[in-house]
Amino acid sequence: MASAQATDSLSAARRVVAAASLAAMEYGLGVTPEGGRLVAPAEVEEARLFIDQARHDVPFLPAAARGAADSLFGRITAGFDRLAAPVAIRRDADALITAVTRAAGGALEPAPGRPASLARGARVYRTQCAACHGDAGKGDGPKAKKLKGPPPADLTDMAVMGGLTPVDINRKLLIGVAGTGMPAFEETLSEEDRWAVTAFVATLPYGSPTAAAFAGVRRQVDAAIARRAPREAFDAYLTFEQVETELRAKDPALAARLETDFAALRDEVARADTARLAALKSRIVAGLAEGEHALAERTSPAGLFAESFLLMLREGFEAILILGALLAFLTKAGVPERRRDVIRGALAAVAASLASWGAVEMLFEITPAQREALEGFTMILATLVLFWVSYWLLTKIEVPRWNAYVKDRMKAAIATGSGLALASVAFLAVYREGLETILFYKALFLSAQTGGAPALLGGMAVGAVGLVIVYIAINAFGMRLPTRPFFALTSAMLYYMAFVFAGKGIAELQAAGIVGITPLAWAPRVPQLGVYPTFQTLLVQGLLLLLAAAALIVTRRRAPVPPPAAAPRESSPLPAQPREVAGTPGH
Repeated sequence: MASAQATDSLSAARRVVAAASLAAMEYGLGVTPEGGRLVAPAEVEEARLFIDQARHDVPFLPAAARGAADSLFGRITAGFDRLAAPVAIRRDADALITAVTRAAGGALEPAPGRPASLARGARVYRTQCAACHGDAGKGDGPKAKKLKGPPPADLTDMAVMGGLTPVDINRKLLIGVAGTGMPAFEETLSEEDRWAVTAFVATLPYGSPTAAAFAGVRRQVDAAIARRAPREAFDAYLTFEQVETELRAKDPALAARLETDFAALRDEVARADTARLAALKSRIVAGLAEGEHALAERTSPAGLFAESFLLMLREGFEAILILGALLAFLTKAGVPERRRDVIRGALAAVAASLASWGAVEMLFEITPAQREALEGFTMILATLVLFWVSYWLLTKIEVPRWNAYVKDRMKAAIATGSGLALASVAFLAVYREGLETILFYKALFLSAQTGGAPALLGGMAVGAVGLVIVYIAINAFGMRLPTRPFFALTSAMLYYMAFVFAGKGIAELQAAGIVGITPLAWAPRVPQLGVYPTFQTLLVQGLLLLLAAAALIVTRRRAPVPPPAAAPRESSPLPAQPREVAGTPGH
């Protein structure tokens, strides 16, 4: 069965395409550009080995490609013999690749559907490659001296690796290198594992995955601008996303600024004038340099403590603001038993955040685009729920109207006791912040030097205490406000959070490539308010403003509910009745 799989036409076509491309690349390194003179005989010899190896697969190619492949292999070999110009060899190799690819029915080397996992690549490297290439990739593994032929390549040497693209590395993994100890991994590694170890090996010349990511982003930005290619601009952003979480945990303003610049580059690279692209490139390159310096800088324990503390406060503030306001509102409204709906929603969100993190760690590798899509959809859903609850509170500002609502819903409340909307608000607010906070802390712990964990844990604990203080302050302040202003303030705060989540949610979906990007040069950029200079984000927030205006008009035009003969004081809005019958949104 394995033999049949090894010789099927698709596998043979894939090997031939890889060998032809690698042979042309190696030949170009060994002969002068005009041809006729050797500069690196070993490179030309390696090119010959790739071609000789590939010719054994010609009988297993799709029938339509066999004749053309055999003829082109002959021309390439003849070109080697007369030291033809590398451009002629590349032309024949490209013709061979085109003929085989067409006969096979499509692309034979599809790029991975999502960015490869460096963590997975490191694991594969340790098990499959380190024995020869060494743990650090220097070609000094325990088996290196026992191999016949050339020693394993030094994968940290830029002279060796600098000219190789990820596709070139992947091809060598696929078919091996004839005449050396480098085996073919076509049968022993899955395609996903090959791309993962490819991504990891590509980082070795730079000393760390972080340095490699920044170098890769700069190369891709240059290529995207030179070719006016939106797809390559998006690839550059995906490469930046390998370090974005860690950078956002340390410097959220810089990460947000770079994200906006990448969005503008993706949208404008194909149509903007040269001056505009030069300005974009200058901003991105400067931001990348600043980010690389920030991540390379060794932070003191005090600095780690401060980063952890601020991260906890920053990420938890929005959730605490919503939870505190809702819990204070329910107490003031005379239905403290409904607080359990909010608390249950929040606890469920904490559990869901931890479960999502565990699933990411144990079951699959989540990509930056997938994470942003998850956050984006969560925030859009939170926007809808927050807006609905804020409108519901707005309609109950008048005390007589609130009392009438309680009286009208008494029987329904007894029958159902539902608090789904309140629980949903709590769940969505906490889940969105919870998962993001977990991922940010993971990045901080990975980047912290040895001994940094206590400082990070201390900052986390103090930050959590700070959030408790914020909640207590919200609760105490709300209890001292008269009912009408408090209801109005709570409604406005929930609407404000809906407005922020709407902008941020669309921005996350844009970063994930799900929603388009139309930059507006005149628009402001205020991430704290969820305001970004794109047509899509401002459109959604504009619709929210219109809905809020309509809600205010409808509320003011509604006929006032006449108060009962002995209306209670405003500071105690509920009529005397059992507490468990009070209505809340979701009934």
